[in-house]
Amino acid sequence: MAAPVRQPADQGLFVLLINVKSNGCQTEGRQICYLATTKKENMRIFAAVSLTLLLLSGCSSSEEQLIRRAERIHKEYLTVDTHCITPMSLMESGFNIGEKHDKGCVDLPRMKEGGLDAEFFAVFTGQGPRNDSAYNKVYQEALSIFDSIHKSVEKNSALAEIALSPDDAYRLKKNGKIAAFIGIENGYPIANDITRVKKFYDLGARYITLCHSANNDICDSSTDPDGPENDGLSEFGKEVVKEMNRLGMMIDVSHISDKSFYDVIKASKAPVIASHSSCRALCSSPRNLTDDMLLALKSNGGVIQICILSYYIKTPEPNPELDAKIRELRDKYGDFKTLTDEQKKSYRNERWEIQSKYRKLATVSDVVDHIDHVVQVIGIDHVGIGTDFDGGGGVDGCRTVAEMKNITIELLRRGYSKTDIGKIWGGNTMRVFREVEKIAGK
Repeated sequence: MAAPVRQPADQGLFVLLINVKSNGCQTEGRQICYLATTKKENMRIFAAVSLTLLLLSGCSSSEEQLIRRAERIHKEYLTVDTHCITPMSLMESGFNIGEKHDKGCVDLPRMKEGGLDAEFFAVFTGQGPRNDSAYNKVYQEALSIFDSIHKSVEKNSALAEIALSPDDAYRLKKNGKIAAFIGIENGYPIANDITRVKKFYDLGARYITLCHSANNDICDSSTDPDGPENDGLSEFGKEVVKEMNRLGMMIDVSHISDKSFYDVIKASKAPVIASHSSCRALCSSPRNLTDDMLLALKSNGGVIQICILSYYIKTPEPNPELDAKIRELRDKYGDFKTLTDEQKKSYRNERWEIQSKYRKLATVSDVVDHIDHVVQVIGIDHVGIGTDFDGGGGVDGCRTVAEMKNITIELLRRGYSKTDIGKIWGGNTMRVFREVEKIAGK
């Protein structure tokens, strides 16, 4: 701000130039100029300018207050992200989750920075052939991913521990450690062997996303290009749901078809989660839940964890440049499953660079629009957050786990109380988790 320039008293001239820059008030780049010819007018203008400065200062102060409030909330309440596929990186030699990385979305130091207490690390396997040879291969692949999660956490035992229950998560937060939960994305490794459900539970899995981008032996997918195969949940799928209820594993309805969703709601004795889905009313992806599905989820007592992957938050505009670059990358590397570990690492790094440069991201505000919608349709007790980090998740303002507090700040801007924010960040998910355990105990 320039100092006032005063002319001799008999001229009565008062000039004040202000360069305003306030991100919180969105007035960057404006310039205010006041010019007066009398002392009386000088005083009126000076008072007006002083009030303007005070208001602008208040906006900046308000923004700082929001940041401090967000930090207090993250210290007070358990914060949980229900889905990331960072274990794909854990499988790469030399990747240490205990170190801060420039690429990728999740590591333990950045979790601390972003105020995230608990993460569900997904054992992800893409859908493949459905025969004995393929089933055995993908089962071994899943076991290897489990092993990598356990070893990575053990290597960083001063920072994190494997968590198996809500009590574990709250205990670890109290002790200043991160809770590393495990989920399974895609029931494909179960094949048609019901005993594998307990095997995965014993290895630490506390939810299973029943399918992924294509149909499997459990249920139909929302995105299989060939359409439905099982007319929803298969007979074997009903056995899987029953066994998960018995063991105390949360059933994850993300990725499954609408018919499969309603079949699961009918079959399950316990509330379910949609660990990384959003609202179809705001974004037309078949991966998202309709308002009728949200109402069914409320009746079930479940929770939808909003996925912050841009394509599920905002219907994407055409982006031929990005599409062309991704096609070039796929043509360069061929079938991902046939690549060596080093080639997979190179592929992910190049994809990361391409997406960082060409992808048009939704925003944190767009994410909170989805939270608002769930709250309006079914209430504050049925919404959470599941980023899908390292699986495409990330929006402008929250590209990595280090920026998680920006979601909290936006919630505060919209008037959510700290109690409500505590429910969104972890309370609702832990409530479902406890109810699943309780029903299993019966």
